[in-house]
Amino acid sequence: MLKTFKEWDENLLIYLNNLGTDSYDSFWVFSTQIESWTALFLFFSLLIFYYLKKKKGLLVYGSALLMLFLTLLLTDTTKALVERLRPNNTPEIVNLIRVLQYPETYSFFSGHASTSFAITTFLVLAIRPFNRWIYLAYLWPLVFVSSRIYVGVHYPSDILIGALVGTLMAISIWALLQRVIPRV
Repeated sequence: MLKTFKEWDENLLIYLNNLGTDSYDSFWVFSTQIESWTALFLFFSLLIFYYLKKKKGLLVYGSALLMLFLTLLLTDTTKALVERLRPNNTPEIVNLIRVLQYPETYSFFSGHASTSFAITTFLVLAIRPFNRWIYLAYLWPLVFVSSRIYVGVHYPSDILIGALVGTLMAISIWALLQRVIPRV
């Protein structure tokens, strides 16, 4: 069964990755870089402090940073334990996909997916009582993680598990924070 899942994962990657064309490469390479999203991160920070004043805003912002740190720690630890090669480093696949980046680190699970879904989910949980449009923030991680398949550095399962881990991390930290917020 594991072999079947691995084949499905590889075939889906090959199919999705090969949908790409040269004319969109620069967009996806730009989209996959964390630095490209700096303005969005600043906007997210401003939203927290706009809607959640003073101590509450600082507490939520600090909790978001803690959650981000814990998500990165879990992601990096899992990558070191699982040691799954990235598609761009896998001899059986590398010639079947379009590779636009060549990271050397391991693949499972995607740090782009875990952190972007953690940040977005946490932001949505914090801001949704004030602004229902905040759900549009999920467009960012969808573009961000799609770029990882496009540039040939992650399998779809890396993305799905990363998104799930990030979302669960955000929900867990938010639930713990709710025990403290009423006292602030």
